[in-house]
Amino acid sequence: MISRRALLRMPAGLALAGLGLGAYSVAVEPNFLLDVTRYRVAPRDWPKGLSLRIAIIADLHACDPWMPAARIRKIAKVTNALEPDLVALLGDFSAGTHLVEGPVLPEQWAEALSELKAPLGVHAVLGNHDWWHGPLASDPGDDAESARRALKQMGARVYENDALRLTKNGQPFWLLGLGDQMATYMGRAIGWRGRDDLDATLRLVSDDAPAILLAHEPFIFRRVPRRVSLTLCGHTHGGQVNLPLLGPIVAELRYRTAQVYGHYVEDGRHLVISGGLGESILPLRFMRPPEIVEVTVEAATSPSPA
Repeated sequence: MISRRALLRMPAGLALAGLGLGAYSVAVEPNFLLDVTRYRVAPRDWPKGLSLRIAIIADLHACDPWMPAARIRKIAKVTNALEPDLVALLGDFSAGTHLVEGPVLPEQWAEALSELKAPLGVHAVLGNHDWWHGPLASDPGDDAESARRALKQMGARVYENDALRLTKNGQPFWLLGLGDQMATYMGRAIGWRGRDDLDATLRLVSDDAPAILLAHEPFIFRRVPRRVSLTLCGHTHGGQVNLPLLGPIVAELRYRTAQVYGHYVEDGRHLVISGGLGESILPLRFMRPPEIVEVTVEAATSPSPA
């Protein structure tokens, strides 16, 4: 039997526990943790001898105090230590919450990211927040021009429905990048108008070398053909807040898909969704620490039904 005194203490204990978890999710996990999450992907028909290491930085949401330039520079240095063949920046460089002290301007976050080094370069797509507004969520948008310009000035190649043929050790592959799929809101009757054109991007691929697609939102994956071996995305923050036992159920309901984080395989096509680094709406994370993602792409060692 639970005594009356113990019963009266329970709400206070639960309240204290809630405050503790709340403080952790705002102060500790999003600001002091940084994971490196690794995936090994073996797409069907990926050529033998072509091993490719890709480092992914997604959803920085640069702002003070949650993602200052000094922290972005540290993230870039940790990324360099992975010694990737190429770096993929998957969009949403602008702040994602109104609860900020001040902006980190595009030239500031780009200067911090200029630390990134990789033999095959740094490659970027834009995200919805880069289109929707300026450095802060309250700033007017400029059709992503400030983010686009900053990325180019730091030496990144920006893809908006574009493709580039690259080689490693004499073996070719294609890197594709989409325009953002949620660039403009056209009202409830129409919804989002994207700047993505998957068909036009695929038409730029002129031979049978394998292809990798960069896209900010993962929603395009249902339309990606088997011609594309691997799709790399961000946007969902891996749920950002994950409930014990239930996982990212809020994000699954919001996006109407179970594909919000991790590695998926469908009909031989591979998808990796990064949990990202910053925060959107509220500056908190729970059970989804900020992460840099490392994807190693290589040939399968044996035939796979996937």
